[in-house]
Amino acid sequence: MSDNFQELADIPKDFVRDGSLFIKRCTKPDQREFIKISQAVGMGFLIMVWKIAPSALRLDQKAC
Repeated sequence: MSDNFQELADIPKDFVRDGSLFIKRCTKPDQREFIKISQAVGMGFLIMVWKIAPSALRLDQKAC
């Protein structure tokens, strides 16, 4: 019974330890890397709008 409780108690401890190691290892992107990521996300949004908007307009026209 005590072993089961100990295993359950170790789960949050391991999670916190792994999380803190992950945060220490990761670094913030520099300005150039941030701009590249922002451009990629922006292009993704534009592509999704370009792909989704025509189908949404067709659905609106059918409702009229």
